[in-house]
Amino acid sequence: MIPEKRTRIGALAAVVVILLLSVAVAVETGLTDDGVATGKLTEASAVAVPRPQPAQIDSPPVVPAAAHDAEALSNAFVSIARTVTPAVVRIRTERRIPDPHANLPQNRFRDFFGQPRKDDNEPTLFPDITGGSGFIVSNDGIILTNSHVVHDAEKITVSLWDKRTYEGELVGGDPTTDVAVVRIHAKNLPTVRLGDSDATDVGQWVLAIGNPGFQDMSTLDFTVTSGILSAKGRPLNVIREELQAERNPAASYAIEDFLQTDAVINPGNSGGPLVSLQGEVIGINTAIASQTGFYQGYGFAIPINVARRVMRDILEHGHVRRALLGIQITDVTSEDAQVYSLPSIAGVLVQDFSEDSPAQKAGVHRQDVIVAVDGDAVSRVAQLQRIIAQHRPGTTVRLGIIRYGRHVNVTVPLMEAPVTALEKPEPAATPVPHGPSGLGLEFADLTATMARQYGIDDAKGVVITRVEPTGAAFLKGVLPRYRVVTLDRQAIRSAQQVRRILDRLHSGDVASFLLRDPSGGTVIANVRVP
Repeated sequence: MIPEKRTRIGALAAVVVILLLSVAVAVETGLTDDGVATGKLTEASAVAVPRPQPAQIDSPPVVPAAAHDAEALSNAFVSIARTVTPAVVRIRTERRIPDPHANLPQNRFRDFFGQPRKDDNEPTLFPDITGGSGFIVSNDGIILTNSHVVHDAEKITVSLWDKRTYEGELVGGDPTTDVAVVRIHAKNLPTVRLGDSDATDVGQWVLAIGNPGFQDMSTLDFTVTSGILSAKGRPLNVIREELQAERNPAASYAIEDFLQTDAVINPGNSGGPLVSLQGEVIGINTAIASQTGFYQGYGFAIPINVARRVMRDILEHGHVRRALLGIQITDVTSEDAQVYSLPSIAGVLVQDFSEDSPAQKAGVHRQDVIVAVDGDAVSRVAQLQRIIAQHRPGTTVRLGIIRYGRHVNVTVPLMEAPVTALEKPEPAATPVPHGPSGLGLEFADLTATMARQYGIDDAKGVVITRVEPTGAAFLKGVLPRYRVVTLDRQAIRSAQQVRRILDRLHSGDVASFLLRDPSGGTVIANVRVP
């Protein structure tokens, strides 16, 4: 029995081996439907070795309606950015402050820009170059921006989206609202459309456009960010605190009723527009709530209705004409609401009156609670201040008052705030630029002694001995110790020749320098004459 069993097992093993060899040959050579060897794997081999087939999807992918809505919103953003961005400007300001290194034994900053003249007894000043954003509101060059961007600037430079550059003129500013008007002399400029900030709603989409990062000179010009209007009527107290720090008597007139947004705003965005989905400017980006100085989720803008009123006054009168009720007020608390029988915890409590107060003369009492102006509800101090500021002095307003539970209406003629309280301090005198044509350069024929001092091997030619740190040449990268090779394509042989060429230039002309640095490298600087 045992030999017979072994014989059957051997026969079965032989059959299995033959089958495996057959499959291997099929995989190796491949067979057509006619059994012809093809030398590659074909569907015929799948008969011997079945493979799973993927399921077929006959229906096309379905795009939900929400995707169409998102695409429409995206297209709206694109359209707004294309329309508004050309009217946004970059503002560069120059000031000079006392040099913080002036008392050090070795003033490296002074050494770097060239030794001062021996007869220069003026205090050493340090360049303070900052800036922000703005937007054009009329095609002849009227620009809205923040007062803190241009306040006390000795020079304002405005750059457009298409890289054209103009010298800006400060028409006027109001530190109590942080709004300023700048003018450039140009025509047919792109402009923005001003909207109605009172008609905005929390939750609506907005875009912020500006030039973030200016303070560290690493600009990200004309950046567009999106977000929503997060809140209205935010009293930050930043304007008042800044004016108090400057001991400015206008601090008591500060108006802070900001729009809040989560659209990204960073240093350099100040003065840029906050834009609605209708492409209308509803605010001027002004401040951020941050512990680092950079965006942390909260940005704030001045309502455009306030800015529009300030702009009109500045253009018509040269200063802001501020309307006043002549009252001292605080926001209503829950305790106030209980004492004065208020229907809700909203309104403005009258604490006291200023001298010659028109409100007091009209019949307003201490402990009155103002709940409306001309029929529009008032819930907080900043809101009342903003509403009154949008009126002209001499006009009248009707105050809705609750006086210990009783409703009273009082008509008040508005007085004008003392102009002196709103005048900004006089800016420092603009320094006279050094050198011919006001480029901020001084030159000398290079001597052997100077060559050794400056680390120059070849003691020939003309060298720049001084660069004004806020001058036009410095901003183009020109530094002391550079030698002048050519000027306006003329080979330079003497400092006197340089002065003659520059003296022939006029404001707006461009001086074209080919320079050589101490290491022998070439520097090209095309500098516009201020």
